This record gives sequence, C-alpha cells and structure tokens, in this order.
Amino acid sequence: MNDLERAVEAALFAAEAPLSAEELSRHLGGADVAAALEALCAHYAGRGVELVLRGGCWHFQTAPDLAHLLRREREDVRRLSRAATEALAIIAYHEPVSRAEIEAIRGVQTARGTLDVLMEAGWVKVAGRREGPGRPTIYATTPAFLAHFGLESRRDLPGIEELRAAGLLDPVEAVFAGHMDEQGHEEADDESPLDESA
Repeated sequence: MNDLERAVEAALFAAEAPLSAEELSRHLGGADVAAALEALCAHYAGRGVELVLRGGCWHFQTAPDLAHLLRREREDVRRLSRAATEALAIIAYHEPVSRAEIEAIRGVQTARGTLDVLMEAGWVKVAGRREGPGRPTIYATTPAFLAHFGLESRRDLPGIEELRAAGLLDPVEAVFAGHMDEQGHEEADDESPLDESA
C-alpha cells in the first residue's frame, strides 16, 4: 500500500460523512485519487469492512453478511406506511417530482405528513421549484436513500421485469386486468341492439 492509498484510507476513516473523489482530492492537495480508491476497493473486498461507492460518495461499511453480529440489541424498525412507500417509489423512479405529480400517479391525495416522514428519514429532499404556474415544490431522493438501499445510483433501481420476477407487480397487474375486464363487460352490456346489428 503506497502513501496516497494510506492517506485516502485515513481520510475516509476519519470523515464524518461519505466523501466524493473530488472532495478527497481537494483534501489531499489535489492528488489524483482514482487509482488509490480502486486499489483500496480491491484490498477491502471480502473483508469485514468494505469500501463502497454510494450516490457518488465513498465510505466504509460493514460487510452485509456480518451486520447482524454488530447489533447489540434488537432495533425497533419503523415501517413506512403504504402511502409513504408508494410516494418514495414514485420519487425514486420519476424525480424530480411535485406533490401533484405524486398524487396523479398514486390516484389519491398525499398527506403532508407522508413527505415529512420521508424527509425526516433523510431519503427525500426538496429539489427546488418547478417552472410553471404556482411554481410547485419538487422532490428528489438523497445519497442517504442510495446508501440505505445499497444502490450506487438510481440506474441500479430494479426494472419492471425484476419487479415482476420478485412478485411485486403481479397483484397490481391482476387488479388492473380485473378492472379492465369489468369495464369491458359493462361496455358490452351498455351496447344497444342497433350496435349489435351494425
């Protein structure tokens, strides 16, 4: 391990938050840290801690298969409500997105507290205002969202085929297909005798 790799390693261990390559470079006097980061990734691969890139920033994390050993007591997991889960998914896949756009996709009104919960968790942030009537606030995900779900970037979000394979779309598709069938039957029942003879 050379001096630059040691310096990058020390800077990452001492940092209070994940650092981008640019921040590391500035901190280390403009050094090119790309090769050092690559070497450190290889060095820590398969160890108890790993060097990972999440949301464009580097940090050390416990190897996922060992995380359970470090929990001293069982944590109370605060589950997101269905509304919050749906809003988070919409923001992640469509960001930046306004409250009205979230509501249009969900088909129901979104309570103000729903977005507050996501912002308190650190997974969603205000990303500015949309140009247009009323200049609505728009929301986007944060690097903490990517880190929590183990994503390097939003490109790593599962696609439709992966979601279908995991069984996450089947109930929705079944309900949608059933709804379309019902509408088809209603339309058929509404047809007049003139339509049938035409």
